Amino acid sequence: MAMNMIEELLSIALSAAPWLLLGLFIAGLIKAWMPQNLLQRWMGGDGLGSILRAAVIGMPLPLCSCGAIPTALALHRGGAGRGPTTSFLISTPGVGVDSILLTSVLLGPLVAVARVLGAMVTAIVTGILVGLSADEKVTPVPEAGSCASQGCCASKGCGDSSKETAAGSGVIVGLKYAFSDLLDDISGWVFAGLLLAGVLVTFVPPDTLVGFSGGFLALVLMALIGIPLYVCATAATPIAAGLLLAGISPGMALVFLLAGPLTSLATLAILRREMGSQAVAIYLSSILVVTVLLGWGLDALLGLTGWNIVQQASEVQELLPEWLEWAALVVLALVSLRPLRRRALGF
Repeated sequence: MAMNMIEELLSIALSAAPWLLLGLFIAGLIKAWMPQNLLQRWMGGDGLGSILRAAVIGMPLPLCSCGAIPTALALHRGGAGRGPTTSFLISTPGVGVDSILLTSVLLGPLVAVARVLGAMVTAIVTGILVGLSADEKVTPVPEAGSCASQGCCASKGCGDSSKETAAGSGVIVGLKYAFSDLLDDISGWVFAGLLLAGVLVTFVPPDTLVGFSGGFLALVLMALIGIPLYVCATAATPIAAGLLLAGISPGMALVFLLAGPLTSLATLAILRREMGSQAVAIYLSSILVVTVLLGWGLDALLGLTGWNIVQQASEVQELLPEWLEWAALVVLALVSLRPLRRRALGF
């Protein structure tokens, strides 16, 4: 049984490694070419256009839920309204280039598209609702240490994200960030997610969770589990894939993919201090309702069309040769080792 788990874990890791490397590379380019003054200009104000732009801009940025906090605070205090700031706080950790690619490989292109659209819809709806709420009198908290003090992210890239966004004008700086700070932030989570996925595939027979799947209450339960269980978008992907193979519905997998990465205790604490308790209540309620509705919509769509997302995922996994998967996994493992990375690459 242990050998079976190792084989399943290795199979999932081989499928994910090339796409994770590609995602990190693209994230580094985005980090280099997206200065904060540009974000400030696009997200200024509090209208619907600013909320839409904040949702679209935030999605490709390589930041976790806590990593988005310093940038969001700087944007909010620089003129971005409550709505755009909230939209940015949701869309940024909800998806990223790396997590989108992993979703396509492990759960199929349809779920990847649903995840992107779902994160965007959740960010826009929540941003609109928070923007319409009453503006409470709150005392701003200092930016310094607001993220790291919550113990959410492990590396210095979390607390210094806004500063590095402004300073990281070169491609080398962006790639160093992606393959050092960002990789350090997600590597432990990704390994834990792969390990849990391997355990689920090995020890939980297919269709085991079918009895707990389907129906509106099951979707609500998955949202209630996912919202407090903060996990980064990349690490949530193999966990959702393992749960799907164990028998949950695709809609429940989508709810987990959306609700899990969208928020954290640090985000809620900062949001409350910046915008008040009413904004936090609207924020959480909106995430719960919107993600459940999106999951229900995906299950309904698949029921009507008969599409098999597991088969779609297997077809994507067969696109790359095995030697390339092994090479990518070895490179990823070596880059994840900090002493080797610093000595060989200077990262």
